[in-house]
Amino acid sequence: MRLFSVGPGSATDGVSHAVTTAPAVVPPHPSAPIPVVGPGIGSSLRVPIGETGIRSFPLILGGAEFGWNTDADTALRILDRYAEFGGNAVHTADSFAAGRSEHIIGRWLGARRNRDDIVLSVRVGGHPDNPGIGPVNLVRAVEASLNRLGVECIDVLYLDGTVDDGSTLEDTLATAEWLVEAGKVRVLGAFGFSPERLVEARILASAGYPRIEVLDEPYNLLRRVGFEGDLRLVAAAQGLAVTPSHALEHGFLSGRHRSKQSLQGVRGMQLRGNINRRGIKVLRALDIAAEELQVPVAAVAIGWLLAQRTVTAPIVNAFATEQVDELMQGAGVALGRAQLAELTRAAS
Repeated sequence: MRLFSVGPGSATDGVSHAVTTAPAVVPPHPSAPIPVVGPGIGSSLRVPIGETGIRSFPLILGGAEFGWNTDADTALRILDRYAEFGGNAVHTADSFAAGRSEHIIGRWLGARRNRDDIVLSVRVGGHPDNPGIGPVNLVRAVEASLNRLGVECIDVLYLDGTVDDGSTLEDTLATAEWLVEAGKVRVLGAFGFSPERLVEARILASAGYPRIEVLDEPYNLLRRVGFEGDLRLVAAAQGLAVTPSHALEHGFLSGRHRSKQSLQGVRGMQLRGNINRRGIKVLRALDIAAEELQVPVAAVAIGWLLAQRTVTAPIVNAFATEQVDELMQGAGVALGRAQLAELTRAAS
């Protein structure tokens, strides 16, 4: 396989992108002795998360599948594989599998004793026990997440703006300020915020409230309308680090699902909507670029995202360790102008 391969005419920015054969050794189970190893082969590949001082691998490993479609042992192997390649950023939410995702990630952090090496981001506001981001539920949600994760501090706390609980943004940010001052949160992020709400947040920040520094908005080749436009303009004007979720549109942009007949369950319902003329056209464009660069289709889809203005580090999910191998190659894919144009045209 190719790892961190670079496309024609791309710059390496001082990072080695040599074609490397990934080791076939399966990482040990967290209960097994941890061997002494050197840094991951991509450990020097870091991007700044806005103006926060935090530096992350350009792909953030998401835990949306942990405890739901992925059992605990598989999830732990996925986390190991990601770290083996030099990944250092993990994202979860209090609503993922009703908190089981956080339990699994916390178990991994404890077993590996690598908390200080990991950029840990958590989205709160969606758990049924503490819905919304009003003052009381926000504090309860953060405390519950810290407990499930077994940590003292969350590096990036994403405020879920999709749940309308009637709270004001001023009250939310005042509560977040206390969480930051108490050492429970380092940096604030936003999920599901409208451009107007981000502008309001920046006005409040000018009055002394903590700033929102990071933005998570679902965005990929097929899901472009929500981000491209006013939201991207505001994100750029405010210097927000954009960490888009749904980078592969529930796995469709991996190229594995091309027939409705094989799709079942909730995931099948999510995928069926993309198996149409536009979706197949996008997959064909991805196939061509993947063949030209000799990388997996998923890596090309990630490469397109990383080439977009304001995008810092997409949040990616995996069901198995071999999928991590494919995704990590996206960090080194440099698409040419013609390839970017063809992919964008196919998705229009």
